[in-house]
Amino acid sequence: MTLRSPGHADAADTLSGGPRRRRVLRGGAPLPLLVPALIGLTFLTLPLIALLIRAPWRSMPGLLTSSEVWQALQLSLLCATAATAVSLVVGVPLAWLLARVDFPGRGLVRALVTLPLVLPPVVGGVALLMALGRNGVVGKWLDSWFGLTLPFTTTGVVIAEAFVAMPFLVISVEGTLRAADPRYEEAATTLGASRFTAFRRVTLPLIAPGIAAGAVLAWARALGEFGATITFAGNFPGRTQTMPLAVYLALQNDPESAIALSLVLLAVSIAVLAGLRDRWMTTS
Repeated sequence: MTLRSPGHADAADTLSGGPRRRRVLRGGAPLPLLVPALIGLTFLTLPLIALLIRAPWRSMPGLLTSSEVWQALQLSLLCATAATAVSLVVGVPLAWLLARVDFPGRGLVRALVTLPLVLPPVVGGVALLMALGRNGVVGKWLDSWFGLTLPFTTTGVVIAEAFVAMPFLVISVEGTLRAADPRYEEAATTLGASRFTAFRRVTLPLIAPGIAAGAVLAWARALGEFGATITFAGNFPGRTQTMPLAVYLALQNDPESAIALSLVLLAVSIAVLAGLRDRWMTTS
């Protein structure tokens, strides 16, 4: 019998192509770690449990079939899907640029791309107004040259959601690109393919799971966006009132409707997590 150290075993598994499982500590957790862990778990799950307990289950069908709810739901789905499409069209090339091209100031560009992740959404909405509003840096030219006004329109909702959701897609795709072997692209170019053809025929199929995961995250983030939307697009039923805005409005007048709408968004969030479980939630 040959004894191997843990490091040698991991290396052998990697070289042989076998599965590399995470090591799990056996035995009970120490009390100083178990107590705060349980407190943290309670803190995160108690509000969700309370939402389920206080839900008006008997009147739920009537609350969710009202015309206002369906208008908000349809608008939310439409705008979130459009924002995700915009993020895919410009976000995937941006992620490729950050992952594959070495240029001066790349770190600064990456910081600017990820800034909406930490920027308060209301500040993002104000920034969009300053840039694309009727008197904004670019918006005034769009208004005077083309008569195009973006704030307080459905298009404004899509822009606000894309602004806050695109970084999730870019980060996911960039990470997948960095993990992918660039030698496949180099081999394609040496065989006569252009860089774009190599990207389209070789790289895209390799990173398709990362693009899908990023698109789902971006879509979920766009669906739940509130601050930038209400600041840049307003809250007009049937035109800019999405589900989060409808929840906020219903909470002031009809708490039961607000709970029902919140449960819809909660169900969507759970569905997103279920769709991503094979990528991020595996335990082996």
